Amino acid sequence: MGRAFVYVIVGGGVAAGYAALEFTKRGVPPGELCIISEEPVAPYERPALSKGYLLPEAPARLPSFHTCVGANEERLTPKWYNEHGIELVLGTRVKSADVRRKTLVTATGETISYKILIIATGARALKLEEFGLSGSDAENVCYLRDLADANRLVNVMKSCSGGNAVVIGGGYIGMECAASLVINKINVTMVFPEAHCMARLFTPKIASYYEEYYKSKGVKFVKGTVLSSFDVDSNGKVVAVNLRDGNRLPTDMVVVGIGIRPNTSLFEGQLTLEKGGIKVNGRLQSSNSSVYAVGDVATFPLKLLGETRRLEHVDSARKSAKHAVAAIMEPDKTDKFDYLPFFYSRVFTLSWQFYGDNVGEVVHYGNFSGATFGAYWVNKGQLVGSFLEGGTKEEYEAIAKATQLQPVVEDLAELERQGLGFALAVSQKPLPSTPVDGKTVPGLVLGKSLYPLHATAGVILAASIAAFAYWYGRRRRRW
Repeated sequence: MGRAFVYVIVGGGVAAGYAALEFTKRGVPPGELCIISEEPVAPYERPALSKGYLLPEAPARLPSFHTCVGANEERLTPKWYNEHGIELVLGTRVKSADVRRKTLVTATGETISYKILIIATGARALKLEEFGLSGSDAENVCYLRDLADANRLVNVMKSCSGGNAVVIGGGYIGMECAASLVINKINVTMVFPEAHCMARLFTPKIASYYEEYYKSKGVKFVKGTVLSSFDVDSNGKVVAVNLRDGNRLPTDMVVVGIGIRPNTSLFEGQLTLEKGGIKVNGRLQSSNSSVYAVGDVATFPLKLLGETRRLEHVDSARKSAKHAVAAIMEPDKTDKFDYLPFFYSRVFTLSWQFYGDNVGEVVHYGNFSGATFGAYWVNKGQLVGSFLEGGTKEEYEAIAKATQLQPVVEDLAELERQGLGFALAVSQKPLPSTPVDGKTVPGLVLGKSLYPLHATAGVILAASIAAFAYWYGRRRRRW
């Protein structure tokens, strides 16, 4: 027995929901689209699991965060899929795929065929056992990747109020879960092997700010070491965490956030893989022309950086899904995917955004003892990355646009002096382009002139005025 569809999406995460909405916007007829998901619910906004879902008061619950509310679009409830003739095959695992025959076989034995397949299988949480450790089966050891994980974490937190928690890992999941645990009145110790939190993105100076803030909330940090074993009681609960450096941390619960791994196993040996994901072109199309890959599982060309990357973030999942559908439905009208890497987080009262790439020399700016500060990354004389904490909507848009434009920067001291004002000035209007060593780059320059002197002076003066206006405006708001 089997069913046939024109379009099939395998995976029911964020990307699947955004792809489904894009298909309907582009007029896919009822009955042509199917989504197969291991999860028992329709696609939802996964970031909610480490934020609103864990709050002790008025927590987020479905259907409030079904996709696509994360981008201020429609909320796609199961009723919505039904009304649009989209088949949801939920709670179902695909056990095998044959891209040559264009078929999928589910764990129930059903064969589902397609003309076009979108792989949106995302990634899974790395387990302790993959590092030679045991303990994932203990009832008070938690991961956070899907709704079932979140429900388990909520239940364990409720049983540990006023107790102790150890968070293993200093990345996204570790930082966001630690904040939620504190809000739930649980004492938190974070353990990670790096020298500072969010080591893949933060500079030591940026990390220090967040670590000090967390410490002010009672969070303790144990850095430069890793978990070696658990002490487990007769009921199978972890009662202490033993570290490689000899420390023993008594605990009532453990949250493990040690990374993720893309779900590519169904397609290994059938599609070209690169950098841990499924390699796709600028249309998100794999080495098989009828198969596309989006979100965490896709390794795609980043035009801005001139290389391929696999990105693990909800923004990439949303936008790559929409672009793949556009490329499928209107290939002649769809350009190559031109994505600006974007990462963000919100914890406690803090909120930061990052755009671009964190390579090259770093220039910090702003008040690191206050509420607003940031950093720029300059590589080979061009701005390639921007970070901002505590910005307004307009300020975040400014650093995004400045990073997209990649203006030439030759004077790092001047960039530091202008700070956020530089991005605000760059983003005011489209900049003329100037050939530099055979490459076209935006024309705003800090430092040695690429223009006649009067033109450079005018640009720098405009940036300086914008910087002063921004500074003065913030001072007035404080008063």
